[in-house]
Amino acid sequence: MANRLYMDVHVPSAVTDALRRRGVDVVTSQDDGTRELDDKALLARATELGRVLFSQDDDLLAIAAGWQSGGNHFPGLVYAHQQGPGIGQLIEDLELLLLCFEPAELTNCVIHLPLK
Repeated sequence: MANRLYMDVHVPSAVTDALRRRGVDVVTSQDDGTRELDDKALLARATELGRVLFSQDDDLLAIAAGWQSGGNHFPGLVYAHQQGPGIGQLIEDLELLLLCFEPAELTNCVIHLPLK
């Protein structure tokens, strides 16, 4: 099964739109009606849906670390700092990551972008 992505509310729509055009299965928090969820609930929702969460929110790093140390399983978190890679780099890195890894390889992992 291919990786499926769940986008945090703050991810630019240009990233989501480009990934969808490339055939990536993406659901946004806006699509899912979870815009108002706090970060812990957002990771829980992505987990419930079996989707890797992509966020640019620093708070999710601490939440994911807590889940890792507490034995709570999640499909994975991909993080990029808001002042980090540009939209084009995000699109390329996310597509590469989702195509190259099996879902089990991302489970309980936190991946930082950019990959280069």
